[in-house]
This record gives sequence, C-alpha cells and structure tokens, in this order.
Amino acid sequence: MQNYSGEVGLMYHLQIRKGDVGRYVILPGDPKRCQKIAQFFDDPVLVADSREYVTYTGTLDGEKVSVTSTGIGGPSASIAMEELVQCGADTFVRVGTCGGIDLDVKGGDIVIATGAIRMEGTSREYAPIEFPAVADLEVANALAAAAKKLNLPYHTGVVQCKDAFYGQHDPERMPVSYELLNKWEAWKRLGCKASEMESAALFIVAAHLGVRCGSNFLVVGNQEREKLGMENNICHDTEAPIRVAVEAIRSLIQADREK
Repeated sequence: MQNYSGEVGLMYHLQIRKGDVGRYVILPGDPKRCQKIAQFFDDPVLVADSREYVTYTGTLDGEKVSVTSTGIGGPSASIAMEELVQCGADTFVRVGTCGGIDLDVKGGDIVIATGAIRMEGTSREYAPIEFPAVADLEVANALAAAAKKLNLPYHTGVVQCKDAFYGQHDPERMPVSYELLNKWEAWKRLGCKASEMESAALFIVAAHLGVRCGSNFLVVGNQEREKLGMENNICHDTEAPIRVAVEAIRSLIQADREK
C-alpha cells in the first residue's frame, strides 16, 4: 500500500517501528491511561505520542510488553491493532469502561467479553456480518482467572458494541429510535452483559490477522438498574481492570514459555 509516513517501516498513525513494542500489548482507549498502566511495567519508556495513540514499552517478568491507547471506537482501534501487528505484537488485552445491561452487572464490577455484538461499522469491512466476533479463548480464560485471583466481582459473556455513544444513552431522540430501542430490548432478553465500543472490531481484526485478543472492562454504571429505581453505583476508577489485564498477561507469558 501507499507509504504515508515518508519513512520505510515507520507506522503512519502510531509512529512506531519494529522493535518498539513487545508481543503482548494492553489497549486502553484513553491516552491518559497509558502512563498509569505503564507504571505496572518494569523500566517503562515512552515510545511514541501521536494523535490518540500513546505507546509505552517495558517488561513484565522479563518479557517485553507494551501499552498503546486506541482512542474511542472501532475505526481507531482497528488501525492501532493493524500497525502493532506489523511491528511484532500478537497478543492483545483491551482495558476499558462499559455500561451494564444485565441487571446483575453493577457499577464497579468487571466484565470480561467472551463475544461481541457487531452493531458497529468497522468489522463489516473485514468480515461478513454472519462471522461472529469472539474473544481468544486463552486470553479470555486468563482474564477470568486473573479477576478470580484478585478477588474482584466479575462477569463473563457477550457485550454489545456500537459506534454512537448517544445512540445508546438517548435513543428516543434519534431518527432511527425504532431500531435502536427494539434491538436494545433484544440484547437485554439475550442476556447481554454490557455495552461498549471497541471489542467487536478488535475481535474481528484479530481473527483476520491471526492474533489473540481479549477484553475486560470497568462497569461505570447500569442504565437499566437506574430505570428500575435499583441501586446504581457509579464508578470511574479503572485500577481494577488494569490489574486484571496485567495479571492475565503475566499468566499468558508463563503459559507461552511452557509451550
């Protein structure tokens, strides 16, 4: 394809090269979370800061690991994964936030995605809609084991991915309210755990590229609990899913070494 960076081997969006990142990468959305996550690494170094993409690289248990922010939504997340894979990464853990859907999912809990509803546009440019967006089993199991080890309240299951944040939170005012409201009701009846914006694209891109990807999220709150007048704790501290991601990567490193 066209080389937009002006330098062979330099990724146009992330501004990284081969050797800049490890094979294991944590993917937060918010660039401001990267430094917080990098503090869990040994000897972290800021590699690049370009657009919504901030990258740090360090080590965990002697293995080179990185963190790269992806911004909001599937388009920017898919770009990050594409360029990271070109630079040698092959195992990804998304760390983010979500809104609960299932009534058992409360603010402050962790949701680990086993699959994602493809109600977004990016994945459709990679795979037919009939192809499911599913997490890598090894990564999902490592995340669940990490949450259990850390004694954190967590849920595993399907999450819904969309492109429009306000389409979820204010669907009644949208011209396509009839579709948004009807589909939301379907997700509830099917036991969907939460709603977020990146996993469907990441899971599909990972399948296409032959790499591993899983996701875990902090539940900020649950609008369905709010509607019913139930207790609805609001939480913004992402420390828990970060710790889960780091612990999961440690276990993946160990398992990969034993293979």
